[in-house]
Amino acid sequence: MNHDVVVQEKMTEKYLLDELAPQQRDDFEEHLFDCKDCAEDVRVGVMFVEHSKIILAENPELVAALVPAPVPPPAGWLAWLRALALPVMATLLVVVGYQNLVTYPQLQAALKKPHVLPVASVNLGTWGAGGPTVTAGRGEGFLLFIRIPPDGTVYDHYTADLINPAGKLEWSLTIPAVAGQDQWPVEVPGANREAGTYKVAVHGVSATGEIKDKSQASFELQIQQ
Repeated sequence: MNHDVVVQEKMTEKYLLDELAPQQRDDFEEHLFDCKDCAEDVRVGVMFVEHSKIILAENPELVAALVPAPVPPPAGWLAWLRALALPVMATLLVVVGYQNLVTYPQLQAALKKPHVLPVASVNLGTWGAGGPTVTAGRGEGFLLFIRIPPDGTVYDHYTADLINPAGKLEWSLTIPAVAGQDQWPVEVPGANREAGTYKVAVHGVSATGEIKDKSQASFELQIQQ
């Protein structure tokens, strides 16, 4: 399938709205394997539609503004079904159009802009109840400088676990053991986290797979409103 034809025929939008004939749908899905642009458009479109469904469900007045007033259904259940589906399709077209013209370009522009991340240094060699504080916005990522002091043992790599205030493991990260290096910058991705005390637990792993608990340290996460 030619990419220019896909663009001219607005097949991405028709695919999201399930308006393609079976053969067209098969051809378009085959085209997605070879076209990164169309695959990205479909991925972002699906995500946006799913989020839009949540927003529209929480804001019925927005639905009322987008969907035209109902008309008496024509005779026959199939005609009635089409009459019911048209407003929904119109709403989705508005959503997809807004995504293509506004939201997606804004997301691409934001990803290309440099920005400063909140940062905190976590020193596993420091004992005590206190720890550094990092202040981040809701859903914003931040940077941790994790210092792992040497103990005379040669490790193949380390594993670092992030434990949230509820005591649950959020993720584990493999850190390469580099001779002469004792500090590693770790970017913590954005998520809807709660404020509180988080722990970083580090384990050393030898070349034979033997695991040794190194130490753990804590830091305080504050959410900026």
